[in-house]
Amino acid sequence: MANNIFKENPSAIREMNTSVITNFSKLKVSLFLIPLFFILAIILFIYSQGAFSIENYVQVQKSAFLFINAELSQFPNIIYNLTQLGDAMILLSLLTIFILYAPKLWEALLSASLVSALFSNVLKKIFAVPRPAALFDNSSFTIIGKTLTGHNSLPSGHSITIFTILTVLLYAFMPKKITAKLAWSFGLVAIGLLLVFTRVGVGAHYPMDVISGSIIGYISGLTGIFISNNYKLWEWINSKKYYPIFILLFVICGGVLISKISKENLLIFYFALISLVFSLYKIITAYVKK
Repeated sequence: MANNIFKENPSAIREMNTSVITNFSKLKVSLFLIPLFFILAIILFIYSQGAFSIENYVQVQKSAFLFINAELSQFPNIIYNLTQLGDAMILLSLLTIFILYAPKLWEALLSASLVSALFSNVLKKIFAVPRPAALFDNSSFTIIGKTLTGHNSLPSGHSITIFTILTVLLYAFMPKKITAKLAWSFGLVAIGLLLVFTRVGVGAHYPMDVISGSIIGYISGLTGIFISNNYKLWEWINSKKYYPIFILLFVICGGVLISKISKENLLIFYFALISLVFSLYKIITAYVKK
């Protein structure tokens, strides 16, 4: 199947996009009950711990933060590479090929990304929770990468980004068989949790920051899907005449990635760049093809 797709098989391309559209059309608003349940559970937990103040919110998580940080920071290269996937440009670069083969996926991703950015910026300003490095003795835990000391810890923006994108992927490519659905869902959620907890491993966030960020990301992803189902904001993505816009964006993103590699020689940046270059080649080929 994959080989046929990359050989520009028109029917295979249509089939993938049609499958995504079909999967999205099956979704019900009741899916929002899942994150609402978890939000309620978090609120009840915080209430039971008397942790509505910033000081108590931090203190109730301190031991868990130090434990997770100590465990994950034993693998600094791995978690520092993986945590980069919380950067939307890095993670979305790995998915650029789907602009050609599943534009409906990208319609949802764009809407979801805007929603997640709004949630992240507004909530960070509302809660204004200091980062671990702003409160704790920096010698008491491991910091990997840049030391972050701002008052914008809750929620984790990287976690919102990761679960926003994974939620769209979850429902876009949801299998039909129940056993496959369970395996696919469990697998993506497990991957997502591994990625978001790297934020604790690098010393940038508390556990509750990444958990709440994951829930908000799920809500953002679902919202993006429903927006794409009901409004034709990004339908132009499927039009060949707009490919030059993507070609320009790919070139700019490629330049940014090369700049990142020159500053931090991380493997994940190479993967993102290779994916971007491949997508650039495919979209140029599709555009010039008569």
